[in-house]
Amino acid sequence: MVYFTADTHFNHDINKFFKRPYSSVDQMNESLIENWNLRVNNNDETYILGDFYVGDNVSEVENILKKLNGKKYLIKGNHDKYLEDKNFDRKYFEWIKEYYILNLENINIVLFHYPILVWDGFFENNSIHLYGHIHNMLGNKNEQERIENILGKKAMNVGVDVNNYKPISIEEIIKKL
Repeated sequence: MVYFTADTHFNHDINKFFKRPYSSVDQMNESLIENWNLRVNNNDETYILGDFYVGDNVSEVENILKKLNGKKYLIKGNHDKYLEDKNFDRKYFEWIKEYYILNLENINIVLFHYPILVWDGFFENNSIHLYGHIHNMLGNKNEQERIENILGKKAMNVGVDVNNYKPISIEEIIKKL
């Protein structure tokens, strides 16, 4: 099975910016790990579209990565500063990229942290765009709908804030789109 997620923001007191249903950073971290592992098994692949972890504690981010099931691929986000630390062991990710086009089930899936107005293959029927970065727009349904209207019906936010704080499968994405 193939999954996608974005904006987990492990170790970040994100409730200052976005309302999440957690009373502490530790509770959020534990819940995100549990939600991930209830869906993803060790044979699965998960594409993380940025902002996996916020902070520079390399051993802490590595400990979180060790706890998560499956193979992990990372598209860099604006908060993934731990990647700049020479002591971070990149072996926890199969690869790390800025942008990627994944061909899966005859669909070209454009992976990028940020929503793109027009992406490679935008005018083709077999191309979709998955992104993160915008969280849940502070719960503003009008703003979320505005962005969805601009991007069209072939783009989707795979961030945890709009996907019940867990990775979303390619099957679920295809159904929604």
